[in-house]
Amino acid sequence: MNKQIIISISREYGSGGHEIGRKLAEKLEFEFFDRNLLDELANIRHVDTNSLKKYDEKPRNPFFSRTVRGYTNSPEQNIAEMQFSLLKQKAADEDSFVILGRCSDEIFMGIADVLKIFVRGDLDTKVKRVMEKRGMTASEAVKTIERHDKKRKAYHDYFCHSKWGETSSYDLCVDSGKLGIDGTVDLIADFVQKYLKRRDS
Repeated sequence: MNKQIIISISREYGSGGHEIGRKLAEKLEFEFFDRNLLDELANIRHVDTNSLKKYDEKPRNPFFSRTVRGYTNSPEQNIAEMQFSLLKQKAADEDSFVILGRCSDEIFMGIADVLKIFVRGDLDTKVKRVMEKRGMTASEAVKTIERHDKKRKAYHDYFCHSKWGETSSYDLCVDSGKLGIDGTVDLIADFVQKYLKRRDS
C-alpha cells in the first residue's frame, strides 16, 4: 500500500459492527478507533472518561443549549467537535486506520481517502445477538435496537449532509447475518484490498 486509506464503519445496533471493525483493523494491521478516542480526549482535557461517555455520539439537545458568537454550551456538540478535530489530526499524520461511527464517513472529505462501509443485519439476527450479549428478552432487545438506531441516525444526520443508513451514502453496505462476523470481516477486507490494488496501480 502506497498511500493512506481510512476505513469508516457505520452500523446498525446489534449488527456486530464493533466486533467487525475491530477484527478488520487487526486483519489489515491498522489502528482501530472507537470509544478509545474518549480516553485520549479525557487525558488531553484532564477529566474522567465517564464524564464524556454520556454525551458521546449524541446530537445537540436544542432545549438545553444555546450558541452565542459561535460558542455553544452543548456538551454533546462540544465533545463531538473535539472528536472530529482529534480524528482530523490523526488523518493529517497520513496513517491508515479503521474508525467506527463518529460521522467519519463525512468528516475526512477532502483530507484523506476514505472507504465508507455500512453494516446492517436482519432483525432476527440482531435481536438474538442483543439478547445473548445483554441478557434481554426479545421485546426488550427490539426496543433497545430501535432506541440506539434512532439516536445514531439523529447524531449522524445532525452533523452530516449525508443520511445515516441510506445506501447512496456508502461505498459498501453488507448484511452481517449472511456471512457471520468473520465472513463479513473477510468480505470487507477483500473489498478494501481490491480497491487499494486498483487505486495504487
